[in-house]
Amino acid sequence: MAATRLVEALVARDTGPVTLVGEERHAPYNRILLSAVLEGTHSRAAIGLGLPDGVDARLGTRVAEVDRSERELVLVDGERIGYDRLVLATGSIPSLPPVRGLVGLDGTLHPSVHTLRSLDDCDRLDAAVPHARRAVVVGGGLLGLQVARALSIRGLDVEVVEGGEHLMRGQVGPRAGSVLARDLTRLGSAVYTGARLIKLTEAGLVLDNGAVLADVDLVVLAAGARPAAALARRAGLAVRRGVLVDDTLTTSDPAIHAIGDCAEHAGRTHGTVGPAWEQAEVLASRIAGADPTYDGSRFVARLRATGLDVAVLGDRDAEGEVVEVTNPVVGSHRRLMVREGRIVAATLVGDLSRIGLITQHFDRGTVLGPHEPAALLTPDRPGAPVVLPDTAEVCACAGVTAGAVRACASFDEARATTRATTGCGGCSAAVRALLSTRTSTGPTLERTHP
Repeated sequence: MAATRLVEALVARDTGPVTLVGEERHAPYNRILLSAVLEGTHSRAAIGLGLPDGVDARLGTRVAEVDRSERELVLVDGERIGYDRLVLATGSIPSLPPVRGLVGLDGTLHPSVHTLRSLDDCDRLDAAVPHARRAVVVGGGLLGLQVARALSIRGLDVEVVEGGEHLMRGQVGPRAGSVLARDLTRLGSAVYTGARLIKLTEAGLVLDNGAVLADVDLVVLAAGARPAAALARRAGLAVRRGVLVDDTLTTSDPAIHAIGDCAEHAGRTHGTVGPAWEQAEVLASRIAGADPTYDGSRFVARLRATGLDVAVLGDRDAEGEVVEVTNPVVGSHRRLMVREGRIVAATLVGDLSRIGLITQHFDRGTVLGPHEPAALLTPDRPGAPVVLPDTAEVCACAGVTAGAVRACASFDEARATTRATTGCGGCSAAVRALLSTRTSTGPTLERTHP
């Protein structure tokens, strides 16, 4: 997704010939929406990203080495491709937990074990679902919950095993994690937290607390990912967790850049599409002759899973005064961290109707009055409209405002001209609601309650 955005930006700036080399045989697609394809709410065609005309796309091949002295890529078949500038956008690869029985002596995964990082992974898992009854998802983060909901909607009995003390521990606190667990249980999935998978045997999955999950047909590993930096490391580039880049997104070789999940900037790697797209735009501008710099990205995470609504802004460990409303009965949790009147972090579970306004205040550093934080978290009467000003952001991935959406005549036009909904897809309902009310008096977005 990072490479596709970069290619589009380079072509738009007419920077010269562009070659795209990709190991996957498929044309570029939205990786975030693979769980939606598995669930059945999106078709394969719907998640395609496409490429501009004139791009030399070498798909289904792999770069074996980077010959920095000759400025050439060496493909696995021996072909060499010269470059003036090389951009690494190799993404991330699944982290395999240290579990006995997952990998056979030949290095392949056990037949019942799956990951979900590529369209081929999705196809294999999709083909296995009709023959399965019970599935275990290892990992209770964003991807794990998306996969769990997709499999549950497909009719499987699903259990989620999370080694941390609560779900989504990397993004939310214990209260929000507890509400998520209750929501997931209410939707029909069992949740085990504070437990780790240690062994896969003929009898079932053995957890470190002694429990055995028997009669499991599918195991999906969703316990995190790490930057795909092996190619950069072989090329002798500076690598820590990811490929090290400076504020110009340049590696230790001035002719080589890195963006997206594989890049590490200021000690931080990102696993979301928003920062990758920001980096792509900055780098395209620099290649075109401008002089912007990349100074990091805000943290924004959205959970795209039917029946589960989660949005996180900022650092959940930020210090300040906490304004919090939790209602586990209806499955909602709202938390703002406020410092000197400004929102520095937010967690919303269940009701996301105020996310546009909260994001606007967060981005602008608005100094709120003493009663405003609580008012942002207090629900109106059911069915009451939420007023979104034109400047309120509705798509965090592409930075699209409510006004930009209202200027569009249709959902398809909004996707094509603003890129809203083409990232994580979490803003689709908000975009449709804005378009449905664009001719009414005043800009409103209908509130929905769990």
